[in-house]
Amino acid sequence: MAGEWQKLPFSEAVLVNPTVILERGRSYPFVDMGAVRPDTRFAFATENREFHGGGSRFQHGDTLMARITPCLENGKIARFCAPDGSGVGHGSTEFIVIRGRPGISDNDFAYYLTQWEEVRGYAISQMTGTSGRQRVPIDCLDHLDVPLPPLSEQRAIAHILGTLDDKIELNRKMSETLEAMARALFKSWFIDFDPVRAKAAVRREHPDWTNEQVSRTACPNLKPEIAQLFPDRMVDSELGEIPDEWEVNMFGQITELLHDSQNPLSSPTVRFLHFSIPAFDEGQWPKLELGEDIKSQKLRVTPGVVLLSKLNPEIERVWLVDVQKDDRAVCSTEFLVLRPRPPYGRAYVYCVARSPVFRQEIEGLVTGTSKSHQRAQASAILGLAVVRPPEVLVRTFEQVVERLFDRMLKCRSESLTLAAMRNALLPKLINGEIRVRDFEKFLTESSL
Repeated sequence: MAGEWQKLPFSEAVLVNPTVILERGRSYPFVDMGAVRPDTRFAFATENREFHGGGSRFQHGDTLMARITPCLENGKIARFCAPDGSGVGHGSTEFIVIRGRPGISDNDFAYYLTQWEEVRGYAISQMTGTSGRQRVPIDCLDHLDVPLPPLSEQRAIAHILGTLDDKIELNRKMSETLEAMARALFKSWFIDFDPVRAKAAVRREHPDWTNEQVSRTACPNLKPEIAQLFPDRMVDSELGEIPDEWEVNMFGQITELLHDSQNPLSSPTVRFLHFSIPAFDEGQWPKLELGEDIKSQKLRVTPGVVLLSKLNPEIERVWLVDVQKDDRAVCSTEFLVLRPRPPYGRAYVYCVARSPVFRQEIEGLVTGTSKSHQRAQASAILGLAVVRPPEVLVRTFEQVVERLFDRMLKCRSESLTLAAMRNALLPKLINGEIRVRDFEKFLTESSL
């Protein structure tokens, strides 16, 4: 490491739990542990809450590090983002607040220093308390020495890593927007039946009009050939009113359950894409793991499937996976591996599985007494009643929405690559193994 770098105790390199003055009885943005997500480096307030003197206090840009297990192990480290971009807030007692020390450390660099495995791993190793309620003692950070480059290089390091994180964040927002568009279209066509109700209203006023005339008037924002695929009246069914000539079928008639299993331990040197419950909860990014590190029997994951968790169904876990033909991919047996039955595709099955009414039905199927291990039986899920539109309309929906999902999955794939690059760069930049001036050379030589 370069001679001009310092080595200081972590608590001297940065400010730990710096003073933030809040008025008792006044409401401020409040951040709970659930607001810190592994797929974004920002923590936003969940609500405004009166301050009564307890908990953590912080200002815009401060780093919040969870000090309780298993939150810290799950990567709950983020920066507070005040609603007005400059204010203060308060939050869980289980946060350690970290800020750059004036004249010593840059605030952006302080965040990445905290994310560094040498810091996070050390904090985890120092946890005390009984199993399940272990915490990081704040004073333990006094005993960890960390490298500290000059301020100018700190800013450069933070800029490099921040640029990668900015792109990951942009991809996340784009993915959310694309998915929201797809689900809004599904809701309009197959839950609220907006085109059908609009056409029914026009038909009542103009009973002699042709389907083309009714469609054009009722659905001006749809292509005429699509609008004409919808009927112009509703009929009663066991699910309530549904469009005329549509059917009610079981979920198992639009998708089949795959049971192919694999024991990754039998292929210890093979790398598997591992779709686990924790991986879903940590941003829906599967982990690339050696077979020898995956300790139990799994289910095979093939291209085009949708994963639906049967564990604790009040937590919505529906995974639109991106698996290619040559990938070796497995998932937890807590997932149902669903392959759509043509003409249904993954877009339609995914949107059904995420629709609010379907989620409520699944929650009503739970068995088991332990709150943490309640499950819905696969056979019961497949037996749930769903609306079955005509084949031509399903195919039209798939053509429209699959393009959105393809773009969404490309954003996720790019983010995986960027995250791997960031994770590889972060320790090398912070410990001086790669200097900022060598960054372009690293990119050229890196296989990431």
